Amino acid sequence: MTLGLNGDAALIRREVFIEEQGFCDEFDEIDARALHLVLYEGETPAATGRLFRGEGTDGIVYWIGRVAVRKCARGRSLGRAVLAALEAEAARLGGSEVRLSAQLQAEGFYEKQGYRRCGAEYLDEHCPHVEMRKRLK
Repeated sequence: MTLGLNGDAALIRREVFIEEQGFCDEFDEIDARALHLVLYEGETPAATGRLFRGEGTDGIVYWIGRVAVRKCARGRSLGRAVLAALEAEAARLGGSEVRLSAQLQAEGFYEKQGYRRCGAEYLDEHCPHVEMRKRLK
């Protein structure tokens, strides 16, 4: 994991969120202070996600975001691997919970990983999202 957005994470996010899904505002100020993870298949960047700290009423909350797997690398559990690595890092840093903003089309995937809905649906650009959370052990 590296602090701040690197070129491989940006490449994956650009491909998935901008080119494939049509988002415009993919990069933000959080990128500079977040930890970024990139998973590789061989030397090829395949999946990414980011982790940053927030505060909760009952402990330290870390946010996971921008989880993306390139189309050519899907179907090999890389999204699960990104989540597991980011959750482990949040726990190592003292986090009691992780949260994320899930696209509704991916809500089922996150539920299978132990996340539960904790907010109302909302639009982020053109896409419906919902906030989800998972307690860390």
